[in-house]
Amino acid sequence: MSISKPLLRLGPTVAAAAALALMPAGPAAADGVSVSTTGNTVSVSTTACTQVNGHWGTASLLSGGQANFSQGRQVALSGTSSGQSAAWSNVSAGTYTVIVVCSNGSTAGTQSAVVSPAPSPSVSPTASPSRGVMGGVGGGSKDYGTVTAVAGGALVGAGVLGTVLHLRRRNTARPTHL
Repeated sequence: MSISKPLLRLGPTVAAAAALALMPAGPAAADGVSVSTTGNTVSVSTTACTQVNGHWGTASLLSGGQANFSQGRQVALSGTSSGQSAAWSNVSAGTYTVIVVCSNGSTAGTQSAVVSPAPSPSVSPTASPSRGVMGGVGGGSKDYGTVTAVAGGALVGAGVLGTVLHLRRRNTARPTHL
C-alpha cells in the first residue's frame, strides 16, 4: 500500500490549519510574529526579516475562505532592523490569519487574529418626572389630603351661598316696574 503524492502535500496543510485553530486570538507572539487587534485595525510586528533590495517583506491578511498568501490583503512591511510591522484598517468582524513573508522568501510566521464587532449604541430610557406636570387646575396633579379637600369644598360652598344671597337680596330690594 502506497501513499500518493497529493496526500503527502495535504498533510502539512492540515497540520498548519489545526495549529492555527488552536492559537489564541489577540496580542500573541508565535513563529516570530506578534499580532494584535484594536477596534477594526489588525497589526502585525516581527523581528525575523532582513532588508533585501530596500524591502523588508510583505504581510497578508487572509479571511476564512482564503487559503494562500496571494489571496489575502497584502501590505509591505516597514521598520528597521530591530523590528518591522504592518497594519490593516477597516477590517470587518471575523477570524483572520496573518502571514508574514520576508523579502528573502522565508516565512517569518503565521498567526490568527479575531476582530470583534463594534459595540452597537444602546438606547436607555430616561426617567419621567415623578410629580408630573403641575399645570391645568392649579396643581390638580398633587394630592393635598382630606383636610385640604374639605376646606376647599367649604370655601366653594360659602362662595356659592354668598352669591345666591346677594342675588336674592338684589331682586327683592328693587321695585318692579310694570
